[in-house]
Amino acid sequence: MTAQLLTGPAEPATDRTVVGENLSLPLFRTLSGVLAGHPYLKVVVDRAENTWHLLDTAAHPFHVDYIATRILGMDLTALDADLDAFNASVYMDPDRRFLLGVLSLHTDEDTEGRERTFLVLETTEADTMHGELLAFFYEFVRTRVDGRLPLLLKPANHGQEEALAAISEQSVPRILSHELFGTRVRTPLNPGEATGRLRFFRTHDAYTAAAGELGWADIVAMPCLPDDVPRVAGFLNTAPITPLSHTNVLASGWGIPNAIVRDLEQLVEKDGLDGAWVRYRVREDEISLERLDRAPDLQAPAWHQQRIRLEPPLLEDAPVLALHRLRSTDRDRYGTKAANLGELHHVLDSRTADLTAFYGRPRPPRENLYGHLAARLGLSAFHTGAPTDGELRAAAAEFVASSVSAPNGVALPFALQQHFLASSTVLQQGIGKLKMALELDATDVLDSLCLQLQHLIRQTPVPESVTRQISQAFPADSGGRLVVRSSSNAEDLPGFSAAGVYDSVTTVHGTGELLDAVRQVWASLLSPRSVRLRHDVGISLDDTYMGVIIQEYVPASLGGVLVTCNPTRREDFRNVYLNCSPGSPEQVVEGSVLPQQYLYNTVEGGGRTVALGSWGDGLSAATRARLADLSLTGRLLQSHFSADDVDRPLDIEWLMTDRGDFRLVQIRPYAL
Repeated sequence: MTAQLLTGPAEPATDRTVVGENLSLPLFRTLSGVLAGHPYLKVVVDRAENTWHLLDTAAHPFHVDYIATRILGMDLTALDADLDAFNASVYMDPDRRFLLGVLSLHTDEDTEGRERTFLVLETTEADTMHGELLAFFYEFVRTRVDGRLPLLLKPANHGQEEALAAISEQSVPRILSHELFGTRVRTPLNPGEATGRLRFFRTHDAYTAAAGELGWADIVAMPCLPDDVPRVAGFLNTAPITPLSHTNVLASGWGIPNAIVRDLEQLVEKDGLDGAWVRYRVREDEISLERLDRAPDLQAPAWHQQRIRLEPPLLEDAPVLALHRLRSTDRDRYGTKAANLGELHHVLDSRTADLTAFYGRPRPPRENLYGHLAARLGLSAFHTGAPTDGELRAAAAEFVASSVSAPNGVALPFALQQHFLASSTVLQQGIGKLKMALELDATDVLDSLCLQLQHLIRQTPVPESVTRQISQAFPADSGGRLVVRSSSNAEDLPGFSAAGVYDSVTTVHGTGELLDAVRQVWASLLSPRSVRLRHDVGISLDDTYMGVIIQEYVPASLGGVLVTCNPTRREDFRNVYLNCSPGSPEQVVEGSVLPQQYLYNTVEGGGRTVALGSWGDGLSAATRARLADLSLTGRLLQSHFSADDVDRPLDIEWLMTDRGDFRLVQIRPYAL
């Protein structure tokens, strides 16, 4: 039995593109394809000829190819040679001849519960149509579409939303992206495929009761998976979450499928899927569950046999250092998070790093994206020709340094944790028992041993020599609020992200609270979950250490997370994904609220709202423009922090201060 949730289009045998005909629903269905569950049709309006072209979707996947070859008589080689200029002529020229768009078919219910079918017209996200042109485009299409079908215009980006603000909704009816897709029944979060046993839990209590028996062959489904979910074969959520939630970051790092399927409970009851063996697939345009007739002959996944090796930690005495004195090479003494913040200080202060390498990668048929970067940085306004490499690098470094700052604070080295643990015979004995249990694979006693050790760490006095180093480097009695974060050598690794596994403490005042918070962070290295996750991939307890970051607390008017990719479309090199909520970024990271979600194009420019989350109103146009700058900054930093592979995205935690300045409080690799 197969429960197909979304399906793709069939391939027609011939090109059925039509020119100049009015559009009826049967003709729409003949020409359309399917994307994300919705039939869609590409249209080209030729203003010079006062006609339009309805493209056969299967035969013409790209508007510009059709215009160049079928209307203008060009060949694809000539088009590719001047593609960016051609794109600018059809997407950005205010007096353009061609208007390019997509018509998609949707259904919803009216106020009386009756099904309503309607069409939505939109452009590509990079299109810069002004209000008058958008109104013309809508009216041209409206007069040629079956009048019984309502037609709504969907602004493709924030610029179009602002351009339409002065135009009456009576003359141009519209719908915003988050209004159209905010209540989608099925949403892909992390692509992938898994075969396993579906375990469906209606409540968190039901999950908790069965959590101990979950294994690598299980696919866990419930309203919202908890952050401490073990490593399994796949995730399914029945309630909305964001692609930047901790559980989806884990799904991405683990390479397992994850999706939102709001009607999963009905499917489970209808097809008896709870406890059944299924094949589960998540793609951008398809989410499917296929029930298997019998249990498959599964082999343990590669990660179950995987052994991750850590860089040898350096445990000799090292000083407590201000973050700005660290570099990325200090991760073997202070941990990756602290070292990355030190590297960020260096990038902002020195302005010597090459932040343009991402844009130098070939993106066929383009040799590089340097021209687009120059436009984003405003260089085209000051140069008659293309800027030199040196000018582009200098402009990128200046842009980043003027857009964001790095946090003030200090980093505690691994050596301090080692001195603390060595100061207590009882702690040493407890660690010895835990090591023995791990060697014997005595998983039945791991949790109790870990919890006992954590309790001991929180209660054991900190040696005076350690206390003195901390208080001298960061006097905690100054009255200011502090934030204490983890910086282990066993996180942010290829194949082991550990997102949300270790503790942070965000409300610290005074020396007593500071020492308590430091011990809590140290203790999180020995939580049952963190020990099990590391043990699964062969990370030895002997090699694992915890550094600590102590930062000044900065009040925030807005905070969140951005990743320099589109998590649901891995081939998308243009967009970065940004989540935010009023106040500190912890609300977004912890998943205590549904954040506002935005996509920003760092190649052609522009942004669009994906969802408003727990808030009814979006951000102001001025704030969204600032977030566009933040997104471009993240993309530029990717060139430096992912220098060995500039396509590897970053995960950046940020806040906007009460003064409107951006501060980056964490920067690390984002696992794909």
